[in-house]
Amino acid sequence: MSGMSQEEILTSTKTVAQGLEALKQEHETIKTTLLSTSDALSGDEKTLIDEKSTIIDKSLDSIRLAIDEAHVMMALAQHLQQQEAEKQKLKAQVRRLCQENAWLRDELNTTQQSLQQSQQSVAQLEEEKKHLEFVNSIKKYDADIENDPKEVQSEIRPSDTQNTLQDLGFGPEEEDEIHVNHPTPANAMAASASAGYDIPQRLKTLHNLVIQYAAGGRYEVAVPLCKQALEDLEKNHGHDHPDVATMLNILALVYRDQNKYKEAAHLLNEALAIREKCFGDEHPAVAATLNNLAVLHGKRGKFKDAEPLCKRALKIREKVLGSDHPDVAKQLNNLALLCQNQGKYDEVEFYYRRSLEIYEAKLGPDDSNVAKTKNNLSSAYLKQGKYKEAEALYKEILSRAHEHAFGQITESNKPIWQIAEDRENLKGQDAGIYQENGDWQKIFKGENSQAVQTTMKNLSILYRRQEKYLAAEVLEDANLRAKKQQQENDRKSKFNELMGLESMIASRIKPSEQTQSAIPSTIENIMDASMMASTSFPDNNASMTSSTIGRMSNSPSASGIKSRFLNALGLQPGNQ
Repeated sequence: MSGMSQEEILTSTKTVAQGLEALKQEHETIKTTLLSTSDALSGDEKTLIDEKSTIIDKSLDSIRLAIDEAHVMMALAQHLQQQEAEKQKLKAQVRRLCQENAWLRDELNTTQQSLQQSQQSVAQLEEEKKHLEFVNSIKKYDADIENDPKEVQSEIRPSDTQNTLQDLGFGPEEEDEIHVNHPTPANAMAASASAGYDIPQRLKTLHNLVIQYAAGGRYEVAVPLCKQALEDLEKNHGHDHPDVATMLNILALVYRDQNKYKEAAHLLNEALAIREKCFGDEHPAVAATLNNLAVLHGKRGKFKDAEPLCKRALKIREKVLGSDHPDVAKQLNNLALLCQNQGKYDEVEFYYRRSLEIYEAKLGPDDSNVAKTKNNLSSAYLKQGKYKEAEALYKEILSRAHEHAFGQITESNKPIWQIAEDRENLKGQDAGIYQENGDWQKIFKGENSQAVQTTMKNLSILYRRQEKYLAAEVLEDANLRAKKQQQENDRKSKFNELMGLESMIASRIKPSEQTQSAIPSTIENIMDASMMASTSFPDNNASMTSSTIGRMSNSPSASGIKSRFLNALGLQPGNQ
């Protein structure tokens, strides 16, 4: 029996149940017969019949019990079969769900890949949109000039001018910019504020401190520090003093970076009046202030108001420095940019070419100012629709940069624009050294890096207008990688500047017996907080609260550092 299957057991049980049913009927028949005959008998015979009936009843009970057990076994077997069928059904459902899950995973992977491709396409389309918007702005501008040049000037919006100038490459690296809003670099701010005469040594450190904070965007420290220094200078020297004019210039440039143009204009006019009174009408310091005023008007879109100021500054520099001085060339660049925003393209070309001649004669053809001026001139060509002239200048800039980085141009040492055009002609079969040589980024290093990047961007736009898409992609790819590398270098440079500021402050602080200061407690607290923020917490300036600054200002060690620092600057009453 142990070797029988479940089906065989069930079949045998059914057979036994049928046999038991037959046996039951047979016993019932016998019992009925015995009962019918017992009525006719008597005595011992009847007793015997009764005993037989009792035995038959016991047998019937056993048979009925066996039949019931057989029925239970068959019902149990049927139930087990149903459970097994349900189990198999559930297994099949699980397999189907697993298969559906696998299909969903595959579909999810496919969807994710499609999403990534879509995001890449969106990024490419956004970049293409920027190019097209720039090209469209040039077309619209050129069309408006052809229809009515005078009317165009009244329709130019500051935001459009700002976007166009930024696309053309007028970045924040110098004071040549007219309308683009960027924090003024420290070197440009210092040159603009102090041009024309030497800053006294006792103020240079304070100037540098203000400039560093302003260039880093920390105006909440730079402005009060500058105002307190200005007040101190006026108390000790009077209002009409060159140092006061210098500090007014510094504060005006800080306000300009904060877009507070009215306050900046007021301070610059005040500084101009002081310098004219101290130095006369024809002095480089007066020219520098006039140039700053012109730049300020340009940032506000008031190009007509800026032009006479810029021309006056140009005349002063030509008379004092000579007509072939590099500062004259820089002033010519500013004047050309102002004229360009007014649609005076004949004057624009004249000023740029004259500036280019001065730079090439005085600084050499490889100077960064030469590349920038060529870039500016080519941008002017681009706005006039002179695409061949612009393209020739762009290629000249890139060729010069390539020769400076890799040596003389040969068939095996081609500049990037030529590689781009070869790739366009060969449909990508020859990518050139800029993809094969790991030193391709040399072209972006040095003083001309910004001009090279701007040139490549503008030349790629020209290629797209000529439907040279592969050539444009080569330039755009190289430009993008160069920007990423430059961002990394900028982060390192900012860190080095912070470390340099820390070293500068540490070198100025010396032991001193003096504990009194002529500067009020407000500027002292700011000085303490700024010194601690710049030296001890270079990475967590934003997290310093006012209560923290107050605690540092009241500590004995901070008070001693404060006194020594002010003594080193020469700002104590006895040292002015």
